[in-house]
Amino acid sequence: MFLCAKTRKKDGKLHRYWSVVESRRTADDRVLQRQVLYLGEINDSQKAAWTRAIKVFADDGEAQQVAIFPDDRAAPQLDCETVHIRLSELSLHRPRQWGACWLALELWGQLGLDGFWSPRLPPSRQGTRWLNVLKTLTTYRLLDPGSEWRLHRHWYRHSALGDLLGEDEGVAQSDTLYRCLDKLLAQKKAVFSYLRGRWQDLFGARFEVLLYGLTSTYFESEPPGAGKRHFGYSRDKRFDCVQVVIALVVTPEGFPPPTR
Repeated sequence: MFLCAKTRKKDGKLHRYWSVVESRRTADDRVLQRQVLYLGEINDSQKAAWTRAIKVFADDGEAQQVAIFPDDRAAPQLDCETVHIRLSELSLHRPRQWGACWLALELWGQLGLDGFWSPRLPPSRQGTRWLNVLKTLTTYRLLDPGSEWRLHRHWYRHSALGDLLGEDEGVAQSDTLYRCLDKLLAQKKAVFSYLRGRWQDLFGARFEVLLYGLTSTYFESEPPGAGKRHFGYSRDKRFDCVQVVIALVVTPEGFPPPTR
């Protein structure tokens, strides 16, 4: 991966837009580039567009503001300390998905699931924190559903979930994941009742008969550049087709609406 700059002249001024780009070689020996991270504009004429203020912690533990600037130009007068970086020598090591994992754990907290699962999934005498194993399984199913083998071999190490949970890769071992799933089966009715109660409290929902369903459908086409359709597990044995998962909850008010 490397930094790539694209220049554009607009209103008589030169603008530079930076991205982190990954190069991949195809079977026919072509080199394709994929944008991994868009950094935005770094330009003298629009200081607000390229000034990046961050918080750093000093030796005494106090946080202070620091502005980051490229080393090939002078920094303007600011109220905080400035740091120059050499963009040509900047490299990206072990990129991981962070934002989506953080949001998944925030949703977990909003539902109060720690309070429900903690007494039901206490740590083992060997030190396995089953609650964190369940959070790993739940986050994986929410963000990028697939097999437990894929979670163990690929997904976990490419996510920042371990950093957020304070766990190493032991929490995503295949046997640990399957053992956790076995522990969940006995709590199926209890967790449904709990989530139904949280749903009623959060949305003020009422019902006489609650119907909910989950299904999927597939498309005999190539996956688009963006959107919900992806290759995945297919109960119809059509692993060669992209699919979407459809969830539906119906109440007398029609709320929440159907969600795709």
